[in-house]
Amino acid sequence: MIVSGEPDAPIHTQRLRLRLPQPDDAPALAALMAPAVSARLASWPASLAPEIAAQRLTEARGAAMDGRALPLVIERRADKVLIGWIGATRAEQDPSRAILTYWLGCDHHGQGYMREAAPAALAAIFDRLGVAEIRAAVQCDNVASRAVLQGLGMGRLGLGHIWCSARGREEACEWWGVARPVAAPVAADVPLDVPALIAAAPLPAPLQVAAP
Repeated sequence: MIVSGEPDAPIHTQRLRLRLPQPDDAPALAALMAPAVSARLASWPASLAPEIAAQRLTEARGAAMDGRALPLVIERRADKVLIGWIGATRAEQDPSRAILTYWLGCDHHGQGYMREAAPAALAAIFDRLGVAEIRAAVQCDNVASRAVLQGLGMGRLGLGHIWCSARGREEACEWWGVARPVAAPVAADVPLDVPALIAAAPLPAPLQVAAP
């Protein structure tokens, strides 16, 4: 895994390339979004027109340049096909905390792509945003998503709610989190072990956070 502190530097894993989105990624990204994907997400609608996707990507890239977020498209290195998304946005209530969002197109499930992409993205989020903690909201029955978070060393913080603009309502969720590693900064080409540092921390009160 190669991680750089530059906000627009791509991240490479064995099979994948994570990079900042470009407006011309919009058609491919829109084609990946489907009801089965959107149903698991807070802010990605089931029907995503390419022009709306392009606007969203432009705004996401601007947020990255301002240090407010790290949005990344996921593409296969072998053929440069875009397969999904992973990123984080600073929480409005606490800029030292970032909220993680991630998804893959339906045709790309079951191949270990997110388990490969997520650790690299997590390291980059801590490095580039400088946050103290990363949290994620997951639907209580989403076993696959919970497995991704467990693989990142995240711990379950408790039940809460999240506003889901994709469906215009608040929904119940589980909140998971991991604190910033205390290890030295990551060097290029050195694998990163992301430990969970929250085991001894008391459970916080349920949160209500608008997802990116």
